[in-house]
Amino acid sequence: MISQEYEDSGNETSGDDVDFAMEVEAGAAFTTNEDYQFEVLSTDDIVQYMTDTIKDVNTVVQMPAATTRTLLNFFNWDKEKLLERFYDGNQDELFREAHVVSPFKRVSVTKPKFSRKILGTEECEICFMVLHQSQMTGLECGHRFCYPCWNEYLTTKVMEEGVGKSIACAAHNCPILVDDQSAMRLLNDPQIRVKYQHLITSSFVECNRLLRWCPGPDCNYAIKVAYVDALPVTCRCGHVFCFACGEHWHEPVRCELLRRWIKKCDEDSETSNWIAANTKECPKCNATIVKDGGCNHMVCKNQSCKADFCWVCLGPWEPHGSSWYSCNRYDDHEAKAARDAQDRSRAELQRYLFYCNRYMNHMQSLRFENKLYEEVQAKMDEMQDNNMGWIEVQFLKRAVDILCKCRQTLMYTYVFAYYLRKNNQSVIFEDNQKDLESSTELLSEYLERDITQENLPNIKQEAQDKYMYCNLRRIALLGHVHEGYEKGWWEYTD
Repeated sequence: MISQEYEDSGNETSGDDVDFAMEVEAGAAFTTNEDYQFEVLSTDDIVQYMTDTIKDVNTVVQMPAATTRTLLNFFNWDKEKLLERFYDGNQDELFREAHVVSPFKRVSVTKPKFSRKILGTEECEICFMVLHQSQMTGLECGHRFCYPCWNEYLTTKVMEEGVGKSIACAAHNCPILVDDQSAMRLLNDPQIRVKYQHLITSSFVECNRLLRWCPGPDCNYAIKVAYVDALPVTCRCGHVFCFACGEHWHEPVRCELLRRWIKKCDEDSETSNWIAANTKECPKCNATIVKDGGCNHMVCKNQSCKADFCWVCLGPWEPHGSSWYSCNRYDDHEAKAARDAQDRSRAELQRYLFYCNRYMNHMQSLRFENKLYEEVQAKMDEMQDNNMGWIEVQFLKRAVDILCKCRQTLMYTYVFAYYLRKNNQSVIFEDNQKDLESSTELLSEYLERDITQENLPNIKQEAQDKYMYCNLRRIALLGHVHEGYEKGWWEYTD
């Protein structure tokens, strides 16, 4: 992780469960992350980054920090776009669109409603309490309410609605936004102030294309990069993910295909495929029917239909007579189309299950492989207790590292293969996939052997040979896929 200063603000300029030990927009090539510079930011670092951005803008425009922060929120923290609009456009229109009072001209402030009973008191327009002026406060728009009402209003917005940067004035139809300083001043509960700060910080990170929250469980760090790319980044919590899409690092499949795969797995589309593969529709009324007996003579149970048809060919039952097995001679166009659609659905389901089962199998194996770290660490400690050096036993950890990387790569190769159209290069890819899979299984099996003081020298040499070969096969597979991206070899199914 390399810290550095960035001239680019990194913000958008348009409107536009295994924790793996180790993603990619269409058009982006796979490269190593050796030159990919990124920095892990804590919450305090993010706040400081926000403060620095505000100071950078204020050195040019000379506005109150609260106003600048609201304007930056409006432009998704794109300071270049803010400055361009500030100097090239209508400033009054800019402040009006951002729902902030211009600090450069005097505004007409709504006069407070003084109580006729006691001089120096005001009536809160929310609770209608008559209070001393010192117990009332408001924003630049001039609307004033008592402190308890402000606190209740802001607390509701923050805790119940989850609103941070876009809280409007409590007055009816007033568009002016509550700035951060005012919100922090008016909120009483420290926990609610922390929640508000978290909402503001989250909004800042989500608006900034060079920042991304770490998706690791219970992690509060963010990653800051010099430029956006589909490359792996490693958080301080140890989680490794693709900066472009936020998923686990998924080489060799690209982000776009992975999104399609995850959506396909999450949705109920496969339930529909199962229904299509295991049920049929009545050729007359289209009612869905499940065959629950051996007889192929179907009678629709829809009382208004009761059609007789053949389960095999979906044609009328009458021409079959007693020789139902001769229905292949029946070539009615509609029945043939129904059979063809059924076959296509069943074939597609089987194809999906083929790749999905292998994908899930490697994911499950990866879970077991991660547990190997604990066993290996215990074995390494035992070996060091028997007067072996720390360096001598590191081959075990290295072997498990390589094994996990190979498992993860194999897992995502099946996503890649599912969408891949067949051609000469896809055959080479499948050969590389087969070689990596077989060598990975051999390494996994070998690491489950018992290691003793007597067989250690042989096991060490053989384990090193096996994990080095696995790593070479993994590099070869990824290199071939990478070359295919560069040369346009790969074509995908819809």
